[in-house]
Amino acid sequence: MDITAAALAAINTGFNTAFNTRLTGVETTYGRVAMTVKSSSRTEAYPRLSELGPMREWVGERYIERLSTDGFTITNRKFEKTVAVAADDISDDRVGIYAPIVSDMGQTAAELPDVLVWEGLETGFDTAHYDGQFFFDTDHPVVDANGVEQSVSNFQGGTGAAWYLIDDTRVIKPMIFQDRQPATITPKTSLTDDNVFHRDEFLWGAKRRCAAGFGAWQLIYASRQTLNAANYAAARAAMQEMRGHRGRKLNLKPSLLVVSSANEAAARALLKADRVDGGDFNIWHNSADLLVVNRLTI
Repeated sequence: MDITAAALAAINTGFNTAFNTRLTGVETTYGRVAMTVKSSSRTEAYPRLSELGPMREWVGERYIERLSTDGFTITNRKFEKTVAVAADDISDDRVGIYAPIVSDMGQTAAELPDVLVWEGLETGFDTAHYDGQFFFDTDHPVVDANGVEQSVSNFQGGTGAAWYLIDDTRVIKPMIFQDRQPATITPKTSLTDDNVFHRDEFLWGAKRRCAAGFGAWQLIYASRQTLNAANYAAARAAMQEMRGHRGRKLNLKPSLLVVSSANEAAARALLKADRVDGGDFNIWHNSADLLVVNRLTI
């Protein structure tokens, strides 16, 4: 193949198609636990997300819930992946071997939110959130109906493989995926580009700007205890009884159980088996959706 502007344009079109087809065709899981926020600047400020709860009867003046934007911030990060194609490979008509590589670049770009959200979730055991407590903690400060500060827990304790109960029925989620710039692929294929002149190769580079961070701790309950019926029941009860500021019942629905592969068998026995203990009806059958996330490591 002669390396001409027309030939390079055709290669660009093929690589763009391979990248974007895979970019939009990958199934991701981060949306079950993270709300996507479109970002327009380097850093975004978020309110404290403490005022979850129902409407109140309007007696006298309105009670104004001022969502201070000094709660916490998430700063966008920049990611790239670049592949080089030797000019000799183009001359020898071997471009086809690179199409799957470019397609895989599209897949990794699509999966980046999964990587950031699930990695970020696991840092919640030792990373503080806006209230000064670890994201998963037994002492989140909440003011009760009498104005007295109380401690609320979203962590069952333990040191084993982590599992998580989540209310995924709301628009607000426990995690945030902040999307600044969607993934794109850019060619460096001009015959006068330095990479062509100095290294006799053409470049295609993918770029994405985004970040992940914590959202509403109230909507997730973590445990590192053994995943069994007793601990699962206790976690559900803790979520369902949780109260927010001013003693308001949050009416949380523990609708999703997230586990790593270490707890998959226990989770399937807990949620999918019709019978337990030699024939007794399993009262927790289908009580929550099950999501096994192989990216989880703790």
